[in-house]
Amino acid sequence: MVKDFIKGLWKENPVFVQVLGMCPTLAVTTSLINGLSMGLATTFVLVASGLAISSLRKLIPDQVRIATFMIVISSFVTVVKLLFEAHIPAISSQLGPYLPLIVTNCIILGRQEAFASKEPVSRSLLDALGMGIGFALALVILGSVRELFYQGTIGGVQVLGSWYKSMIIMVQPAGAFISLSLLVGLFQRISGRK
Repeated sequence: MVKDFIKGLWKENPVFVQVLGMCPTLAVTTSLINGLSMGLATTFVLVASGLAISSLRKLIPDQVRIATFMIVISSFVTVVKLLFEAHIPAISSQLGPYLPLIVTNCIILGRQEAFASKEPVSRSLLDALGMGIGFALALVILGSVRELFYQGTIGGVQVLGSWYKSMIIMVQPAGAFISLSLLVGLFQRISGRK
């Protein structure tokens, strides 16, 4: 069961290996805080919907399987969106439309279809936690890199001195693609993959 958890962190990381969830990955990772916020929101939805679907898997008819998954996922996304708006409105506005778009995130629907709908609750929980934390870590790393090279800070803490000249490209889409491609390459190199 430990393998169910660990595979999402490294071997099957949603961002660096499977290259899933690229819309929020590229759009909201302009800072560590934004990446962490989106990662935690996605992890919550992934875990909660995985537990619900795994618990109900024997009751869901095959004909309405995907529709049922979408209803369950969208219910938890609504909860997350309302919590963000009520308790952290500044981050909610920074994440903008990408927070409710968690519903369409292929990581979540894919894990429900491939794993939660076929496995018991305990294994589904570990799988969802591993995938969610792996996704969140990838967003935190990407957000930190982009924030560092744009503002010279990580998590709002000044890392590079006043001598540092900001790289404006890092908050633009091109900076997201460049950063992600370099991180994917580094991840593959560390993993020993070609």
